[in-house]
Amino acid sequence: MSALLGNAILASLFIFALAMVFTLIRLFKGPSAQDRVLALDYLYIIAMLMMLVLGIRYASDTYFEAALLIALFGFVGSFALAKFLLRGEVIE
Repeated sequence: MSALLGNAILASLFIFALAMVFTLIRLFKGPSAQDRVLALDYLYIIAMLMMLVLGIRYASDTYFEAALLIALFGFVGSFALAKFLLRGEVIE
């Protein structure tokens, strides 16, 4: 791996970690439930992106599979939370 790619990966991981900290602040200080749900959505997207960058860094397929699982569970969780906020129940 070249030095430029290594530095770009470290910079992107730092920026993703910083975005995750800001998202956690919004998650805890969110004035409404909708803000908290959007913060959770953004949190799983950032986690997925971090896993993809780590997969590039270590050239391992395991990180890509973990990112796929995070995306799948994040989507299902977002759908369930949106349905709960809309109707007050998840299962009909």
